[in-house]
Amino acid sequence: MKVLICQNHAAAIERTAGLIVDHVARRPDAVLGLATGGTMLPLYERLATLYSEGEVSFANVTSFNLDEYVGIAPAHPASYHSYMKEVLFSHVDIGESRTHLPLGNSPDVQAEAERYEAAIAAAGGLSLQLLGIGQNGHIGFNEPTSSLGSRTRIKTLTESTRTANRQYFGPDETPPAYAITMGVGTILAARECLLLATGRAKAQAVAAMIEGPVSAVCPASALQLHPHATIVLDREASGDLRLTDYYQHVHPDGEATRFD
Repeated sequence: MKVLICQNHAAAIERTAGLIVDHVARRPDAVLGLATGGTMLPLYERLATLYSEGEVSFANVTSFNLDEYVGIAPAHPASYHSYMKEVLFSHVDIGESRTHLPLGNSPDVQAEAERYEAAIAAAGGLSLQLLGIGQNGHIGFNEPTSSLGSRTRIKTLTESTRTANRQYFGPDETPPAYAITMGVGTILAARECLLLATGRAKAQAVAAMIEGPVSAVCPASALQLHPHATIVLDREASGDLRLTDYYQHVHPDGEATRFD
């Protein structure tokens, strides 16, 4: 696990965007696993700017998002279909037919989860999976106690997750109780994983992920088992780590080294 601790939030966003651009440059037909949430908003804004400046093209990229709420239509303003279109897809040159998200309002969500997992495999698997981390250590919607070998399926959301996401729904709406999500095993099957975490509120989960035991209590800790996982943090998100001096010795301020 490569741990990159950047000086501040802006530097963490820039480092993460640079890693994605480098990946697409090396592999123009990349299959990207994409994440949502507040952490990703400035990252997608930066990627859109880099596209407008001619630094990257997504024309041959295929994308699969981590998850979608069950019971929410793609056109719903709080759906991840809407989120991705608004914050990234409408600002870059990726074709709509190359973007994939689970269909949360499918009449058979179990079958939809199986179809989605099969679609990822049919695309050759994920070349890079972008991740955030929840305050309880979840990745995707793999809540604590999720199987570390799980594949795309339906998950019951914790009350803390629903509370955190309530801001995206109207005052008369109840946040969904379930989501279709890639499993931890699906995520670990990606050839590269890239996780971005910023802010003091993520520090405890980050420490459990990087330095705690591999445990279903912190699903993100499964990334310790991945052969090519990169964790990008700002200083606030790294606040509970014990081995910060070593991480900084290997990658000063999150920069590359000769063995990067």
